[in-house]
Amino acid sequence: QLQLVESGGGSVQAGGSLSVSCAASGRAFSAYYMGWFRRTAGKEREFVAAISGSGTITPYADSVKGRFTISRDNAKNTVYLQMNSLKPEDTAVYYCAALRGSNWRDDSSYGYWGQGTQVTVSS
Repeated sequence: QLQLVESGGGSVQAGGSLSVSCAASGRAFSAYYMGWFRRTAGKEREFVAAISGSGTITPYADSVKGRFTISRDNAKNTVYLQMNSLKPEDTAVYYCAALRGSNWRDDSSYGYWGQGTQVTVSS
């Protein structure tokens, strides 16, 4: 079982950068695929990026590819999301999650979730 706590986020102007982190407590963190999702008011939760346990596989949503970078430090039980060239449409609550199923793009495959952190991008 994992407990996940996000930190970072905040407000930035379009074109700027922000980083969010997710610290995990529990066992076998390195065994989990980790994912970042986001949700805006009135919309379903959207896949952003995922990372394999070893960090060698990092799929991204097309909307963030080339701008966002997911990484992890298994020694620190932490996964990161570096967000560059931010756009107003990136404004959302960002959640990290640990995969328990097999489909890293599907939020229903994730069994553990953080509480979320707000990212606001102004134009």
